[in-house]
Amino acid sequence: MSDTEADAAALRCGVLVDGGRLAGAPRVDVLSAREVPLGGPRAMHVRRTLPQRERTLIGAWCFADHFGPHQVAALGGMDLPPHPHTGLQTVSWLFSGEFEHRDTLGTHAFIRPGEINLMTGGYGIAHSEVSTPDTTVIHGVQLWVALPEEHRNAARDFQHYVPERAQADGAEIRVFLGSLVGRTSPVRTFTPLLGAEIVIEPRATLTFAVDAAFEHGLLVDSGEIRLIDTLLQPAELGYVPRGADTLTMVNETDAPARTILLGGPPFEEEIIMWWNFIGRSHEDIVKAREDWEASSDRFGVIKDSPSGRLPAPALPNAVITPRRNPPTR
Repeated sequence: MSDTEADAAALRCGVLVDGGRLAGAPRVDVLSAREVPLGGPRAMHVRRTLPQRERTLIGAWCFADHFGPHQVAALGGMDLPPHPHTGLQTVSWLFSGEFEHRDTLGTHAFIRPGEINLMTGGYGIAHSEVSTPDTTVIHGVQLWVALPEEHRNAARDFQHYVPERAQADGAEIRVFLGSLVGRTSPVRTFTPLLGAEIVIEPRATLTFAVDAAFEHGLLVDSGEIRLIDTLLQPAELGYVPRGADTLTMVNETDAPARTILLGGPPFEEEIIMWWNFIGRSHEDIVKAREDWEASSDRFGVIKDSPSGRLPAPALPNAVITPRRNPPTR
C-alpha cells in the first residue's frame, strides 16, 4: 500500500452507557475514518483510521487502511505500481478478492482472503500490488508496523501464513500475528504484536483474555459492535489503553459482524512518517526519497514488472516533525 495523504482526522471520546461509564471499565476512544484516494483518475478510495492527529500508533501499528467492498467493474481495482518502503513491515489481509504481489526480493505471490502476507522493508524494499483479472470485488485491510530503532534497517523479508479458524463463544477467530484464544502465529515481527480477524455471530457476546501490557484497537468492518461499553459503527476503530486483561465484544445486529483486532505494548519511540517512509529525522526522509528517485540499489528492482515505478511526491516546504501519541491518561 502507498500513502498519499499527510493530514489526519480527530478523535471522538468513548460513548457513555446509561449516563456514565461502567464501574471499572477500561476507557474506549473512538477513531473515525477519513476517506483517502490512492491516486489516479479512477482511484480506489480507502478509509484510513491510523494515523490520526490524536493517535499515531497502537502498539507498533502505525497505519491502517480499510477498503471495500469495491465492485471492480464499476470503480476499478487495486493497481499500485512499484513503490518503496523503509523502516516498516506491511501487512495485507483480505476479506474478498485477490492481489498479485511482486517485490525486489524476487517474490511473486498472491494475497487471498484469510491469508497474511507480511513484507519487511527495513533499509529499503519496493513492491507492487495489483488485483487479479478474475477479481470482481476487493475488500480488506492494509496495515503497517513501525520497526524499532535497533531494527529499522533490517534486511528485506517476505512471509506468508494461513491461520486456522478458532471457534469461541459464537465467534470465529483467525490469529494472523501474535497469540489469542490459545492460537499463535509463527509470523516474525520485531516487537510483540497482536493481529486477528474476529467474526461474531448475530446477537452473540464474546469475552476473551488479552495481554494487559498491550494497548488494543478494534476496527469494525461490518455490523455494530459494543466494545466494553462503547458502540462502534462500521469503519470506526475503538482504542483501549493498556491495563485491560479481558475484552468483551457484543454483536448488536441480526447479521454476522466482522472486525480486526490489533494490539501491542506502547511504542515509545518517536517516528517520522512521510509518504511510504518511516524514519527518525527529516534527513532520513530526504535521503530515502533521493535514493528512490535516483533508482538506487537501496530499493532494488522488481523483475518482470508490468508497470513503471511510482514517482515520489514533492517534499513539503518545512521540516517534517515527529508524530507523537497523546500523553497517557
